[in-house]
Amino acid sequence: MANMKLYLLLGLFSFFLPMLVIQGAEGICRLLGKFDLHGYVESENHMMIIGGMFPIHFRTIPEKEPTTSEPVSPKCEGFNFRGFHWARAMIHAIQEVNNRLDFLPNITLGYHIYDTCFTTSKTVEGTLAYLTGQNETMPNFRCSAGAPLVAIIGAGGSTLTIASSRIVGLYYFPEVGYASSCSVLSDKYQFSSLLCTILNDNHQSLAMAELVRHFGWVWIGTIAADDDYGKYGIKYFKQHVEKSGICTAFSDTIPKIFSREKILAVVEAIKESTANIIVMYSSDIDLSPLMEEIAPSNITGKTWIASEAWSTSALIAKSEYFSFLGGTIGFGVWRGDMPGLKDFLLDVHPDNDASDDLTIEFWQTAFNCTWSNSRVPYNTDFRINVTGQESGVHPVSDQLCTGKEKLEDIKNTYLDISEFRITHKVYKAVFTVAHALNNLDTCAEGSGPFPKNSCAIIYDFEPWQLMYYLKNVKFTTFDNELVKIDDNGDLNETGEISFVKIGIYNDTKAGHEMKIYNDSIFWNIPTLNPLCSVCTENCQPGTRKGIRHGMPVCCFVCIPCADGEISNETDARECFPCRDDYWFNTLKNECVLKKVEFLAYDEALGTSLVALSLFGACIVLSVTIVYRMHRDTALVKLSLVITLLTSFFFVGQPEEWSCQIRQVTLAMGFSLCLSYILGKTIALLLTYRGSKLKAAEKHDHISMQALHQKLLVLISVIIEVCICMAYLTCIPPYVYTNMEFQNVKIILECNEGSIEFLCTMFGFDVFLAVLCFITAFKARKLPDNFNEAKFITFGMLVFFIVWISFVPAYLSTRGKFKVVVEIFAILASSFGLLGCIFLPKCYIILLKPERNTEEIISGKATTNDKSAPSTSTSCTSEVTNSALSTMVLDE
Repeated sequence: MANMKLYLLLGLFSFFLPMLVIQGAEGICRLLGKFDLHGYVESENHMMIIGGMFPIHFRTIPEKEPTTSEPVSPKCEGFNFRGFHWARAMIHAIQEVNNRLDFLPNITLGYHIYDTCFTTSKTVEGTLAYLTGQNETMPNFRCSAGAPLVAIIGAGGSTLTIASSRIVGLYYFPEVGYASSCSVLSDKYQFSSLLCTILNDNHQSLAMAELVRHFGWVWIGTIAADDDYGKYGIKYFKQHVEKSGICTAFSDTIPKIFSREKILAVVEAIKESTANIIVMYSSDIDLSPLMEEIAPSNITGKTWIASEAWSTSALIAKSEYFSFLGGTIGFGVWRGDMPGLKDFLLDVHPDNDASDDLTIEFWQTAFNCTWSNSRVPYNTDFRINVTGQESGVHPVSDQLCTGKEKLEDIKNTYLDISEFRITHKVYKAVFTVAHALNNLDTCAEGSGPFPKNSCAIIYDFEPWQLMYYLKNVKFTTFDNELVKIDDNGDLNETGEISFVKIGIYNDTKAGHEMKIYNDSIFWNIPTLNPLCSVCTENCQPGTRKGIRHGMPVCCFVCIPCADGEISNETDARECFPCRDDYWFNTLKNECVLKKVEFLAYDEALGTSLVALSLFGACIVLSVTIVYRMHRDTALVKLSLVITLLTSFFFVGQPEEWSCQIRQVTLAMGFSLCLSYILGKTIALLLTYRGSKLKAAEKHDHISMQALHQKLLVLISVIIEVCICMAYLTCIPPYVYTNMEFQNVKIILECNEGSIEFLCTMFGFDVFLAVLCFITAFKARKLPDNFNEAKFITFGMLVFFIVWISFVPAYLSTRGKFKVVVEIFAILASSFGLLGCIFLPKCYIILLKPERNTEEIISGKATTNDKSAPSTSTSCTSEVTNSALSTMVLDE
């Protein structure tokens, strides 16, 4: 903005400085030039004049060689029906004031209306003409002898108003803007004499930002006119949206001076961008060349957000633009009514004033004809020669105007009374000046606002005196709208800025509120659904946003969460870890309770092992029953029920009691079993050694009686019990939730507590097993028909093979399979002992009962049964006549 100020002031000084130099050199005054201004003037028989500046044309025609000849004021071209409509509305409003009897009695208002041609140069020319009273460059003198100029209504767009208000502000001359919404105009240090009847663009920029946030658009493009209105509007819009993390895909400007090359560059940026939402801050006049280039470019599928300067303009709302502009969401200033305006607009005709060039040009342009005997051109366009393109517009029409054409038949913005938006602001600007004058006129002497409570005189007042009343004006329009100017010179309305048929935006000092009626929006895409405009699709739950270097924050990569982490919201910045007893699901968007794993009774493996245990227990019980029924025989019973049934404690969910009892019970069962076998093998060994003695030595031979066996079992069990009690007392086993081995599961297992106690407990069983094997191995050659030591030797070999294989298998498995390995070892060793030691006995008892006698087993009698188990009869020659029995009573 500082650069803009410097540019304007230097331009102003360079305009005046040559005049001062010439004065000093020659001592005379001369004119530097005259202005070529067009408009409407009505000043005769009026006591006061209100100036007005409107863009009745679109542009000026640049001079080809401005330095080779005397500079002249440029001509204008491109008739603007909308600007002409506003100018006529001002005339109508002034007539309404003059016709009212309730204020400004005996005072009538005239007008001087100039065409700005939508350019700064023409705006400055008109401003200087107002200050001097004539079309000459003498700004420090007002030479007009007519009615005084009291205020200026203008000058249209924000850039034009900035140019004019900087000049009139030097003299504190009142200016009321009707379409100047640039927020910089609220700065009263720069624009001290400017008031506006339209809300400044801060409100609109905030409303646009709210609209973008409402629909969740985060990737947008912005285009602004290359002037203060566009630049400041987009600047404040970006400030609002950037706070919400919304990114700008591209940001371009529309050149103020026509340049097809620059416009095509903007079209290309729109084409290449992935942004589907484009925010456009521009006037309709500046935007029109861009729309002409977009039309043949086949740009579709985008939604445009329009500022109020072009949202309701018929210059843009053309059928040929609908393919890409259909569904545009536009902001519009509050619409009002103006009774009688349509009839006034229809009351215009070239016959009313043959010298009225603007009316003739309006007529020619509206009906595409040429007015007879008129030199007024129409529909000229210097850009045709610049671009080399024909637009179908020609400077002369072959058809002559008859004067009988009907204005009711034309379709353009001139007669559009359905959209009284800026028109209504023109009306309010005129009435603001009129009410200020009325308040000045009705001031009571002695209670005025000026020194010594004086009042200004209506027929002779200074501009700054009227400014006081303008800043404090307050009135109600005929449609009950309250008009009040705030401290910044802006309109303080109780009305709204509204969307075209889709919603309402309220912005007051208390806050702002937006209501969107989504069902009434037309989305110009095949699906008819709201557009999605993002640089990168949202990161779904289970992922997090990652940075894409060199790109805006809206452009990112979606990175899956690491194992053990989740994100349960869209566009999460970080993933967070699950608790120890939870794990992520497949999508990594939820922590789920880990599956607890243990060997359960209801699964196939657990059921099979339990069935095997029960089967083994039943066999052992069956053997026990057989032994009980034949207890008078030479064979004995031994129960393995305890060791088989201990597998029940390994199946099912581990509990504190099951963890403490299962290893202890197993160790006790094996110690009981092995101690019985050890007693048996010792007895067999002693019997075998006794068979080797001579008759004289036999009376000193020590034999193993049943009582001795029982004492051995008792002592072994007591030792094992002591070890187990110490184990359970000092460092007992406990339930342990193992979450380290598998991430997705919690392995519920028993922690055995002290490995030392566990090894001692089972080490005692190993010690008994080794003694059993040694004694049985030495007694294996006992010359009996039933050599029990041989079967015990095989049984112990099976026992050792099973448990030696168990150790590496147990250490290499985890989870429930670790328990399965141990149960298999228990069952295999138990079935090995049962099969090798007791099944041969059951065979003789049940199938060969005739062999279950003392004589046959001891070798005193022979048998011809070849199917019987092998015996040691080959050694009978070494046995004495005394009976050697391998039977040791267990009773």
